[in-house]
Amino acid sequence: MSEKTKQEQHDAKEENSEVVEEVFAEEPQAEEVAEEQHESDELSQLEDKLNESENRYLRLRADFDNFRRRVNVESEAKEKYRAQGLITELLPALDNFERALNIDADNDQTKTLLQGMEMVHRSIVEALKKEGVEPIEAVGKEFDPHLHQAVMQTEDENFDSNVIVEEFQKGYRLKDRVIRPSMVKVNQ
Repeated sequence: MSEKTKQEQHDAKEENSEVVEEVFAEEPQAEEVAEEQHESDELSQLEDKLNESENRYLRLRADFDNFRRRVNVESEAKEKYRAQGLITELLPALDNFERALNIDADNDQTKTLLQGMEMVHRSIVEALKKEGVEPIEAVGKEFDPHLHQAVMQTEDENFDSNVIVEEFQKGYRLKDRVIRPSMVKVNQ
């Protein structure tokens, strides 16, 4: 072989070794890029899971806050209207008291009995007032279906249209809630 050929082969070998070195040098970089890509994918998955967990936590917290608020409102309403059942049961007795007080007393003994009944009636009414019970005004007022129950209609020139002429049974409200509407006669 000539020296020129040997020199060319030697140069070719050196070139090949440089190419091989470059290829081997590039391979670790490709592995590093692939590893970095894999780490980046894992990081993005972990961030997604974290965001999902945070959103779930915030929703649960909001649900719990709504639950707590609802329980507080219900307990306040329960406390506010705690006496409603008892008051509803007492109203017929109160009606009977008022009917009994409307009788005419013809002797001293009956008058004395009526005075005692008036005192008991007054104390019951005051106790109910302390609990927040108020009678609903009816006669002379405009008819309100939320407060009054019309059981009769009449035509009376002394009253305007849709005005209550007579009350048959008193209505009561507990604070802002109607316990029993007034039974009334309404002018047409």
